Amino acid sequence: MTTFAQLTQEQKSAVEKARNRVIEAIGQNMDLYGMTHSTGHLYGLLFFSDHPMTLDDMKQEMEMSKTSMSTGVRTLVDMKMVHKVWEKGTRKDLYEAEQDWHQTFADYFGLKWRKAVEINLSAIRRSVKELELLRGSSEDEQLAAVIAKDIAKMEQAEAYYGWLNQLIDAFESGDIFTYIPKHGR
Repeated sequence: MTTFAQLTQEQKSAVEKARNRVIEAIGQNMDLYGMTHSTGHLYGLLFFSDHPMTLDDMKQEMEMSKTSMSTGVRTLVDMKMVHKVWEKGTRKDLYEAEQDWHQTFADYFGLKWRKAVEINLSAIRRSVKELELLRGSSEDEQLAAVIAKDIAKMEQAEAYYGWLNQLIDAFESGDIFTYIPKHGR
């Protein structure tokens, strides 16, 4: 298998130009994932690398501080976009990009959506209990009517979050790809 290092200088230059265009686009779009432009560049560097890289390797390529590199890598690992790998004879941590962008999307949004669902369901359940207590301690019919409407709305929201949990489960299990195959159209 031919590697980047085996190319002529002219070939390397043409490939680098194409790669840099993609890396820049990844960097620009990282705000969708709540990450910095430089973290996107770091992911792009790892994505196109022929081999796992150490923080020192990345620092040299990106000309960034080791602290910034470490923070970016930690963010990417937390988002499951980069994995720590082991290589015999190497003491330093090595990292490589997740090559399956479908899985990266599923993992990232699964984590974010699951957190949002938990926060919102907790708020809904707590509010429903408080409203039920309020309704039970009052004989005011107008208050009871308002509370009933609010609880009905919150029950609809709770049903939505139940559906969203099923969608997240489908992403996490990979079942989503049965309905929407990875190959696209």
